[in-house]
Amino acid sequence: MMNFLIQPFDQNDWQDISKIYKEGIRTGIATFETEIPTWKQWDQNHLSFCRFKAIHNEQIWGWIALSPKSKRAVYKGVAEVSVYVGAQAQNRRVGRSLLNHLISVSESHGIWSLQASIFPENKASQHLHASAGFRVIGIRKKSPNIKGVGRIIF
Repeated sequence: MMNFLIQPFDQNDWQDISKIYKEGIRTGIATFETEIPTWKQWDQNHLSFCRFKAIHNEQIWGWIALSPKSKRAVYKGVAEVSVYVGAQAQNRRVGRSLLNHLISVSESHGIWSLQASIFPENKASQHLHASAGFRVIGIRKKSPNIKGVGRIIF
């Protein structure tokens, strides 16, 4: 197992972060997104205090971030997890380390409920979230954008 550091990321890391995001988009099982947003678009949709990267030898191996589930005050403590690990870093506990770190930091910022929407075909992500204590709470059978595609909600 190789060592890596977990650190916050910002706009200066966006080029490397977005490359890993693009790898996820290409799989077809990581997101409904089809294009990488600009930093400004991405930044506006994610919480500022939970954005972390995993680094090995000055190379970003993966990233994790939270987006608010709703703008309503009653849901202020509910967030959705996005986690992406580059192909070169898979099966090295990068995702698990990022998720554990995010859980700890999010709790210290008042987040009381984390969720993830995961495609049924994305077994690695399902296993990652289940190993961190997430549980299936439902399955969406269809998406308005893509016919017949379901998502498991953790």
